[in-house]
Amino acid sequence: MPSVRELRRLLRHRRRLLSPAEQRRHARQLARVLGTQRIFLRARRIGAYFHADGELDPGPLLAGIQDRQSAHFPVLRPHPKKTLWFVRTRPGDPLVPNRYGIPEPRLRQRRLRLPWALDLLLLPLVGFDAQCHRLGMGGGYYDQTLAYLRQRTHWKPPRLIGIAHECQRVERLEPQPWDIPMDAIATEARMYWRRPPEKSG
Repeated sequence: MPSVRELRRLLRHRRRLLSPAEQRRHARQLARVLGTQRIFLRARRIGAYFHADGELDPGPLLAGIQDRQSAHFPVLRPHPKKTLWFVRTRPGDPLVPNRYGIPEPRLRQRRLRLPWALDLLLLPLVGFDAQCHRLGMGGGYYDQTLAYLRQRTHWKPPRLIGIAHECQRVERLEPQPWDIPMDAIATEARMYWRRPPEKSG
């Protein structure tokens, strides 16, 4: 059984092996798989991410959002460390690289949102299993940002969907106490649900 570090290395290598054509095809297929789901269609404020390191690109999915929907992208917060803000971003808005070289929206005169202001959050991941456990990059940004969800006694937004290539699925992940469970995982091939799925709308 590989260590978590070895598993991250293996799964990152798998997604990097996908050709640019395969990456584009998977992004289009993701839009068809998730774009018809009620959990996506009913969300007004959708948190997303700029893909990097072979991650599945949510761009074609977001290109199909309706007028009443808006896309919000993460910005690294200076304090508390390892947490995120979210900023509404439209095509053509200026972006700057963060300290990891990943694009993020400029903050000047922009409204910052905390995660509970979103209806749905799409999260990148390194690995997942069919029970919707997520293996992240190891930085802990999403786990720290969403830590408030561990204390919830009833549903609080946002709903959480991990986004990944099907080749990133593993047989079983052992969740850690700090892990935040996903409501679903979406790949180019299908949806995986932690609970019975919502019907398409």
